[in-house]
Amino acid sequence: MQRHKSTTSSNMKKYIKSPEQKENNKYTENNPKENEIYNLNGDDFKTAIIKILTELRENSDRQLNEFRSYVTKEFDMIKKNQTEILEMKNTVEEIKKNLDALNSRADNMEERISNLEDGKIELLQAEEEREVRLKRNEETLRELSDTIRRCNVRIIGIPEGEEKEKGAESLFKEIMAGNFPNLVREMDPQVTEANRSPNFVNARRPTPRHIVVKLAKVNDKEKILRTARQKKLTYKGTPISRNFTG
Repeated sequence: MQRHKSTTSSNMKKYIKSPEQKENNKYTENNPKENEIYNLNGDDFKTAIIKILTELRENSDRQLNEFRSYVTKEFDMIKKNQTEILEMKNTVEEIKKNLDALNSRADNMEERISNLEDGKIELLQAEEEREVRLKRNEETLRELSDTIRRCNVRIIGIPEGEEKEKGAESLFKEIMAGNFPNLVREMDPQVTEANRSPNFVNARRPTPRHIVVKLAKVNDKEKILRTARQKKLTYKGTPISRNFTG
């Protein structure tokens, strides 16, 4: 733009005369050679004047055309510059819009990443809590199982089917009364559950299933087992091949 202004200024000087140029014109007008025209007379003077006027007119027309051409070029250049400036402005606006869109997408991505990280942390926390609950449940289950087992008494060697008429609990009480009458009177053991274990019959099993009796008190179980170790048990007068066990 600065170079264009310098060119414009230099071009304008061709059409606008400075005071020095006007003085030179005066000097030219006072040139002795041109004063000879005034010494002419008649047709020669008229011819010389017409020639001078014609030259002046031609020079004026030429300068006017040059000035018009110059002005036209300047206007075209200005229009071109305005168009380029407008295009540059539109390009800048488009770049700005693209940058805004990219910034918006970056913000959305950051938010999604943050949400994923938060979700990952929540999943990890939930997994840790689940593991803690599982361990707690396992401990509780183990404690319950230990408690149940501590109260269990197994009777081994009773033939299959003996408990069908009376039930496993009555069968246990009958064995207790026949083998430990004094102990039964002393502590009166309370049975909460009694059954064969396992629940299904295996035809290939050579020995009868155990009868598992769950007592209400651990102390009762310990007294029964301690007494059972001191003697051999019988059922209906027939020795039981195996003893009581925990």
